[in-house]
Amino acid sequence: MPNTFKAKSSNNQLHDINEALGSGQTELAKEMLLQLQPGDLALLLESSRSRNRLDIWQLISPDLYSDVLEELSDDVRNGIIRKMLPEKVADALEEMDTDNLVDTLRGLPQEVAQDLLAAMDEQDRVRAELGLSYGEETAGFIMNTDAIMLRPGINVDVILRYLRLKGDMPEHTDTLYVVDRDDKLMGGVALTRLVTSATNTPIESLIKDSEAIPANMMDNEVASLFERYNWLSAPVVDENNQLLGRITIDDVVDIIREDAEHSMMSMAGLDDEEDTFAPVVKSTQRRSIWLGVNLLTALMAAAVSDLFEATLSQLAVLAILNTIVPSMGGVAGNQTLTLVIRGMALGHVNSANARWLISKELAIGFLNGVIWSVLIASVIAIWKQDLMLGAVIAFAMLINMIAAGLAGASLPIIMKKLKIDPALAGSVILTTITDVVGIFAFLGSATWLLI
Repeated sequence: MPNTFKAKSSNNQLHDINEALGSGQTELAKEMLLQLQPGDLALLLESSRSRNRLDIWQLISPDLYSDVLEELSDDVRNGIIRKMLPEKVADALEEMDTDNLVDTLRGLPQEVAQDLLAAMDEQDRVRAELGLSYGEETAGFIMNTDAIMLRPGINVDVILRYLRLKGDMPEHTDTLYVVDRDDKLMGGVALTRLVTSATNTPIESLIKDSEAIPANMMDNEVASLFERYNWLSAPVVDENNQLLGRITIDDVVDIIREDAEHSMMSMAGLDDEEDTFAPVVKSTQRRSIWLGVNLLTALMAAAVSDLFEATLSQLAVLAILNTIVPSMGGVAGNQTLTLVIRGMALGHVNSANARWLISKELAIGFLNGVIWSVLIASVIAIWKQDLMLGAVIAFAMLINMIAAGLAGASLPIIMKKLKIDPALAGSVILTTITDVVGIFAFLGSATWLLI
């Protein structure tokens, strides 16, 4: 009869283990940890306060170190590795898949990574250095070097006997790759076709063309290809078409998840690997940089208001209404910005349709400007019994909504050409534009028409 999966919530697990550690029941805590899977242990560590993580880590079986480290976020993983001896870390890393090994080493300080490389055996060091030789967000960086390679001139029986002798296959293996004497990719053989063919079938008759991924291709493009063609795995080749390794669907899931986290966290100016339970001083330092940038942009908006100090002093009502136009522009602009960034991430937005997209968002900004200008003008005219004041705020609203549509659509495209992450800086620049344009349009027209 199959076992039924039973699991406590992470909150209950964390509470029980911390309670056991706090009361000195180390053996009880160790027994509870032994019942958890590597993914659960990683979640437990990430949900713990930073000062308690080492106590929990020391109770985990060393046999699970590699699997747990693979599941941890960079921040938490690096904090644990720094407290371990290089020899112990090297033992844990040698069991890792190449992509996770390379990702771990890339996230460490250079001197720590060099110590770990020196402590590894030659085979692990070579595969790590191969991945590290490529850029961080490339196919070469995220690939595994565990692809099964075959030579032409053999039949199915030889391959099956080889696989039985090997004993097991790398996870997510659906294709075996045929290479020539120079390790250049000739094509792939589907595992399903291999096991259903007659034993005397020559391997050449089973080869099909495999869509190879260049090692320098960006990882978001790799993810798009997997989504488009429903791949489970794909070979990675160098500029000479030599087979280097393969990328599997689990790697692509990680890419998609990381990109989503990056977009969400970047909007707030945070690292996508930000440790929720990092020490107070460390978290404060990281967040202060972005808060400083926002303070500068707020001062720019305040400087524009200061240009119209005399106007504000004569008509106090303008100070009351001064936040409406920038606020509406900011919301409208962020809607457009988010839509365009998403389209760029999915590969929908490119140089061929960018101009049309900007024109479309300009039209939307104009129509929204007309709709909300009429509405706000009516409200203000009735509320303050002043038709001219209603006309002023309506004009400012229209101008700012058009500016918001233009900025929201064009900023991500311009920033991408400048190799700046739109998700990281786009919202700050957009907010600055809508604040400055909104305040200037409102107070400037008020100065002209009402004073």
